[in-house]
Amino acid sequence: MSAQNIEKHEFKAEIKQLLDIVIHSLYTEKEIFVRELISNASDALEKLRHLKITESEIQDDSLELEINISTDEEAGTLTIQDYGIGLTRDELVENLGTIAHSGSKQFLEALKSGGEKNADLIGQFGVGFYSAFMVAKEVKVYTQSWRKDTPSHCWTSDGVGAYEIEETETQKRGAKIVIELADDFKQYAKADTIKEIVKRYSSFVQFPIKLNDEKINTVDALWLRSKNEIKDEEYTEFYKFQANAHDEPHYRLHFSADAPLDIKALLFTPKTNTERFGYGRIDPGVALHCRKVLIDAKPEGLLPEWLRYVKGVIDSADLPLNISRETMQDNGLTQKISRVITKRYLKFLGEEAKKRPEQYAEFFKNFGVFLKEGVATDFTYRDDIAKLLYFESSVTEKGKTTSLADYVSRMKEEQKEIYYILGQNRESIESGPYLEGLKSRGLEVLFLYEPIDEYVMSNLNQFEEKTLVSADQGDLKLDDAPTPKGEALSEDDAKSLCEWLKTSIGDRVKEVKVSTRLVDSPVMALSPDAMSSQMRRMMKQMGQDSPMPVEVLFEINPRHELIKNLNTQRASNEDLAKLIAQQTFDNAMVAAGLLEDPKEMITRMYEILEQAATK
Repeated sequence: MSAQNIEKHEFKAEIKQLLDIVIHSLYTEKEIFVRELISNASDALEKLRHLKITESEIQDDSLELEINISTDEEAGTLTIQDYGIGLTRDELVENLGTIAHSGSKQFLEALKSGGEKNADLIGQFGVGFYSAFMVAKEVKVYTQSWRKDTPSHCWTSDGVGAYEIEETETQKRGAKIVIELADDFKQYAKADTIKEIVKRYSSFVQFPIKLNDEKINTVDALWLRSKNEIKDEEYTEFYKFQANAHDEPHYRLHFSADAPLDIKALLFTPKTNTERFGYGRIDPGVALHCRKVLIDAKPEGLLPEWLRYVKGVIDSADLPLNISRETMQDNGLTQKISRVITKRYLKFLGEEAKKRPEQYAEFFKNFGVFLKEGVATDFTYRDDIAKLLYFESSVTEKGKTTSLADYVSRMKEEQKEIYYILGQNRESIESGPYLEGLKSRGLEVLFLYEPIDEYVMSNLNQFEEKTLVSADQGDLKLDDAPTPKGEALSEDDAKSLCEWLKTSIGDRVKEVKVSTRLVDSPVMALSPDAMSSQMRRMMKQMGQDSPMPVEVLFEINPRHELIKNLNTQRASNEDLAKLIAQQTFDNAMVAAGLLEDPKEMITRMYEILEQAATK
């Protein structure tokens, strides 16, 4: 075409301002321009698909609805072409010269005014297009409108302050954007680079995307399809793709919601908790999409931190995106999405726990620590998560667990407390003295084995208006129990023995008294601070030294033969009796997890054995 056919235009003031923002500060990643241009191409194709329903004559009606990308390393160019709706000369000026106009925005408004909603439209053509100038020396847009008998045009600009429009030889319907890349961005002329970007951001665009004649978006947007149409194998393959996994998921949750938001979600729970194996903290794994276009692969704060193990996709057509699609204008909307997804996922886990308890038990074994983290840190969902916690208890078989709700259902009518105890394993708990008083009264006790459990219980504090109480706290109040078998020391002898023990043990013990809890064991060490002994045990299991001084209550069982013999021994051989007193105290400290240095106890044990051997 001759120079006389070239029209030169100055960008409107707002476009110049937009270009400056786009090129220098809007996008954090330059590669986003590929996503934006593909989104625009998808919009153009979707518009044409709609027009085919209402219009009888379409230019080049036989063209496939697809997006073609070609790279040329030698020329340093990237070309993105669609066979969509195309643009006339006036539409070029309107959409690429003035920010106030947007083809997609106008099309959506037109559909809404007709009572329809098209969820497949993505992006805003008059905005995302300008991202090309982040990497371009020059951009050319060759376009042919869908309307028959209209000329083709080429729009050209270097993004500085002006653009040119000229008629060209007839083009194929749609738009072909040719980007001459700036010297610092020649990597975008490489096929491998573009393929990686497309797979990252645009894998689920519904139209075929071909790169140098090879189709590269081969994964279906499964979350938008009906569950009845999807095979298990398809779910598994999608999970492997989305989560970069090699196994099958433990759970999947596929659902949609219309109110309060339009949400499509496909969530997976893995089989393996990698944090347990020392691979570091899991990154958020639920990607956020808007009408199949990736907004953020790992959006921070979309779901609560304790759900970071969940993988999958959330897609909302209601997202009001800002000009770059990198952040949402309304953080409140993000919070609404989070609430909908979190509540639905918790409801799903509750249903699974009832329907398939063995499968849920396996899930809880691997991921229960995340739910416990949620109870300890997230007040919003604390009560709902607490219903999903499962523990062994004194009434379950080894390896079998029970929920807090089931515990409450078995409680005595007058019982107001849920009792629990922390220990290394079931055997250590059952062999200790702390269950005796509760078992003798027919009270169930939950067995807690993980260091975080004590922190969880102290933060939860109550469940269904029942107070959570540690079975080894010093000030535990219990109703009278049936009288144990065996003759006890007289009240005077017991009182005298307690005073003697306090003197013999010294400052290591705060108080010695007759126990109302002990049945079979001779002694028991307790902390006046309800949580002190558990906190010490937890810190010890975590390899940390406790800075808190030990204050101990020492309880004795006046019916136990050891205690009765000790009372006799202190009159006949007080030196040996003192050694035995200190040894029983240290034994109790070991059982309570309160003994910090066992060397003195071991030395004393040898001394006691030596005296016993000489008898």
